[in-house]
Amino acid sequence: MANNYHFYEPKNGHPLKHDPFNSIIAPRPIGWISTLNEDGSANLAPYSFFNAFNYTPPIIGFSSLGFKDSVRNAQQNGEFCWNLVTRDLAENMNQTSATVDCDEFELAGLEKRGSEKVKCPHVANSPVIMECKTSQVIRLKTASGEECNSYLVLGEVVAVHIEKSAVIDGIYQTAQNQPVMRGGGPADYFSVSEQQKFTLARPK
Repeated sequence: MANNYHFYEPKNGHPLKHDPFNSIIAPRPIGWISTLNEDGSANLAPYSFFNAFNYTPPIIGFSSLGFKDSVRNAQQNGEFCWNLVTRDLAENMNQTSATVDCDEFELAGLEKRGSEKVKCPHVANSPVIMECKTSQVIRLKTASGEECNSYLVLGEVVAVHIEKSAVIDGIYQTAQNQPVMRGGGPADYFSVSEQQKFTLARPK
């Protein structure tokens, strides 16, 4: 291996001050997931491992380190909502990452709004919401087949809410709401702006 590269095998640890994995696979959309607890109270938590996995039907998913409330609720109730985190909502989102035994909506000063196709509420101030029916909950495994303490929750999107101001000439404008994404390091985040956009047409 060329000596101008940091090389390491993850099983043996890394040679840097902070694990670079999260910084390299970045920025990542934030899975701001709302669910309902067993007692009917609302739960809201951000997950930095989140993405889209299928077009038709649309399927999105988030991964949780540990069998946390969002995983349990999505599995038991069969549903969850994803709420877009914008720059204006970043501080509120960060507050919902706290490990607490209370309603994270109230903790972060967020208003709930009822959903159309699922029972769990979503963040009223979020400009984009996807209501989902849980399709799979998968415990991740290593290459050798050992189970990890991580769970991938996949859900089929059954309803979508988009603020009309973000749709121009029938096209959703990604940068309009300055979506926030997780970077690396202990506290790095990024947002998208129109100045960063460039276009590439697919080759025919």
